[in-house]
Amino acid sequence: MSGPVREVFLAFLKLGLTAFGGPVAHLGYFREAFVHRRRWINEAGYADLVALCQFLPGPASSQVGFALGTIRAGGLAGGLAAFAGFTLPSALILIAVAYGAGMTAGPVASGLVHGLKLVAVAVVAQAVWGMARTLAPDRVRAGIALGALWLVILAPTALGQVGAILFGAGAGLVLCRGAAGVSVGRLTVPISRRAGTVALVAFAVLLGGLPVLAATAHWHGFALVDAFYRAGALVFGGGHVVLPLLRAGLVDPGWLSADAFLAGYGAAQAVPGPLFSVAAYLGVVLGPTPHGLLGAGLALAAMFLPGLLLVYGALPFWDGLRRRPLAQAALRGGNAAVVGLLGAALYDPVWTSAIGDARDLAMAATAFVLLTAGGVPPWIVVGLTALGGLALTL
Repeated sequence: MSGPVREVFLAFLKLGLTAFGGPVAHLGYFREAFVHRRRWINEAGYADLVALCQFLPGPASSQVGFALGTIRAGGLAGGLAAFAGFTLPSALILIAVAYGAGMTAGPVASGLVHGLKLVAVAVVAQAVWGMARTLAPDRVRAGIALGALWLVILAPTALGQVGAILFGAGAGLVLCRGAAGVSVGRLTVPISRRAGTVALVAFAVLLGGLPVLAATAHWHGFALVDAFYRAGALVFGGGHVVLPLLRAGLVDPGWLSADAFLAGYGAAQAVPGPLFSVAAYLGVVLGPTPHGLLGAGLALAAMFLPGLLLVYGALPFWDGLRRRPLAQAALRGGNAAVVGLLGAALYDPVWTSAIGDARDLAMAATAFVLLTAGGVPPWIVVGLTALGGLALTL
């Protein structure tokens, strides 16, 4: 690796090993590391990157990191170095956990899995609570969130989830004009508009072409890549929102049990780095082939690829787009719809699969209080709740 690319990789590897707490916390870590300490970018430029990645579907913190690496090292190699450094630690840990889970049976494994499912209740509830306060703080956006929740409840499919987001964006265009927009600054990026256009076209071609390959090809790997790519391409609002999309793509067709799915989601809370790394766990434990290491690699690449293509493609055009009032209004409505989408996911599959009696409720409530009022780091809460689940089972 060249000097700047190596510098980017090592800086993000350190964060990939230590950055617990989810996407909002990751953005705080990035700001401290790259705006304040390393001075790779100024405050206004960093705010521009965050605004763009909040606007696009995909894992916002990973997209911001990818953009920072691209800018720092002067091209795509820097972005890929940032992505690898930030993502590989959590992905490798979750692959190891998946193999351990597959080789372990009996009451101990059952108890630990039950605890991971309970902590998923607390984590998703915390996400709903926090996002509702920031993304639906007034009556109009709270109403949009409620409408999106009803849409998802009445149409509990991936199509219903995408429809809820589109409903929110449309409602925002009508009802959310005139609110305060994002701050305006300038951001110079080493990407031409031609290269950005190629990335956006590649995103669209894959989104439209993978379902055709999945339906017509004899290799099941295309269906796997399609499921993870579609989930990564349609997620607005952060990693937690991928939960219902992944469930629709993996559990509903019978590729994975609901228990294994929620156990992986719970385990992902205990590791640093991006929540999207749960794809590596899920790729290992899938029923149909390819699974194992090949499944993990395909799932991980497919999950992150759409978000990275979008941010690479949008960076050259962002300055002009973000000043448009209609784009800002659609963004506000779409973000409010995310709250309703996540609220529906909190009930099904998270709550219905994890809470069986009053003791389960008490354990999940304890984890929620530790995360919110207690301010306890998520990885500690995950460990304690996993042990609590084991105690409840034995």
